[in-house]
Amino acid sequence: MDSKIKERVKAVLTEYLVANKCRKTPERYAILDAIYDQRGQFTLEELNENLLAQNFRVSRATLYNTIRLLISLRLVVKHILPTGTYYVAGYNNGAHVHQVCTTCGKSKEISIPAVTEAVGNARLKRFRREGFVLYVYGICSTCQAKLTRRHRTKS
Repeated sequence: MDSKIKERVKAVLTEYLVANKCRKTPERYAILDAIYDQRGQFTLEELNENLLAQNFRVSRATLYNTIRLLISLRLVVKHILPTGTYYVAGYNNGAHVHQVCTTCGKSKEISIPAVTEAVGNARLKRFRREGFVLYVYGICSTCQAKLTRRHRTKS
């Protein structure tokens, strides 16, 4: 990810920790770095594996507490999908559109510029927009093909 964004998110975290008299631990910054090095959405297990691959071991409690903190600072966005809970770097990343298969539960982040533009142009009263998430539910092509084959064999 862009080094300016990484510098800014580290500054946001540091400002919070200083203002609230919390310790600036290397674990918190390592987790933040690992998140902003990720491409797309990830699970906590995947994040932990990436940290271990960098020879940085953190306890499960530290990982969960740090994620909770980063969510409250809006540096991470949490998505609860049929296949599990996923996270994504949230700074300067305010538009998320996911297509979710109602049969197998797979989800994929997609780009729909018209939707992003429409939400961006929407006039909201007494409300500051920071981002949005849209879930489009349906049946993926793989599941649709399975259903079609199943119907053909029954006929």
